Amino acid sequence: MTTFFELAAEHEQLTWCIDEATGLRAVIAIHSTALGPALGGTRFFPYADEHAAVADVCELSRGMTYKAALAGLDLGGGKAVILGNPRELRSEGLLRAYGRFVESLGGRYYTACDVGTTSADMDLVGRETRFVTGRTRAAGGCGDSSVLTAYGVFQGMRAAAEATWGDPSLSGRTVGVAGVGKVGSHLVRHLVEDGARVLITDVAAAATAAVVAEHPEVEVLESTDALVAAPLDVYAPCALGHALTDEVVEVLGARVVCGAANNQLAHPGIDKQLHDRGIRYAPDFCVNAGGLIQVADELRGFSFDRARQRVDDIFTTTHRILALAEEEHTTPARAADLLAEERMRTVGRLRGIWLPS
Repeated sequence: MTTFFELAAEHEQLTWCIDEATGLRAVIAIHSTALGPALGGTRFFPYADEHAAVADVCELSRGMTYKAALAGLDLGGGKAVILGNPRELRSEGLLRAYGRFVESLGGRYYTACDVGTTSADMDLVGRETRFVTGRTRAAGGCGDSSVLTAYGVFQGMRAAAEATWGDPSLSGRTVGVAGVGKVGSHLVRHLVEDGARVLITDVAAAATAAVVAEHPEVEVLESTDALVAAPLDVYAPCALGHALTDEVVEVLGARVVCGAANNQLAHPGIDKQLHDRGIRYAPDFCVNAGGLIQVADELRGFSFDRARQRVDDIFTTTHRILALAEEEHTTPARAADLLAEERMRTVGRLRGIWLPS
């Protein structure tokens, strides 16, 4: 089995957080602070074992480094995971214990919401640490980051549509959204307002029912497999990662893939398979950066309008990535890596590892 050191290759730091009294078992991964302190959400999830949790947090934190670099933020990449079922383990004591571990890092890592955690949770974490963002509006924070995450994905999708069909509008296009939780449901609203035909699926029947109650014209399919095989123009994976597998790529009929899920490529080489099949992939760590931009703006004193204006730039960045991929005869995923790595080299060399002042 791969060791924890091998899983954390290229990372600066892995921190284990254990509090027996509350049942807290968490891992904080800092991938890079070359551009500034690491920022990334805390995922609360019932992992199969510690190995799966470490593998996930390392992959997610690396993605945050590239996401921040592409978004033009002076931030590094980090992520945290709390092991367990949030419905069973979530408590004030656990979240405040976790906050003390975040505080112990002295500002090298700022946390925020992710799968399984909420802005209200961040309020509790924030009672023990200064280094938290994504808090509720009542606590002076930016609130639910899924709002601008979805808006950024929509802007990336518009850019991919223009690169594919010559028109940024999704009007008349069929878009399949897999996962209609916090982000996916907001994305559906943007698509419906733009005139798209929207098909959805989710493992939670309550999630699809809530979307249909708001948008009766949306069609519900019974499974992700059925959605992938449907005649789509755009496929939007908006649930957990590794949605683009060999099997999915083989049957996918969409011309564009653009969704909110992190780490959508199941393994290296999937981007090449998509490219070879003529499917244009809008890299997830570019298009889903809206949430990061929103919570990062809270560190300056949150302005929704200012954050939204910055999220608008995802349209331009996506265009730039797709154009570079064409020029370099490479995949959009590789083109996005090149742009992010160039910024990390040119700016990061001025900074090195970020240390608390």
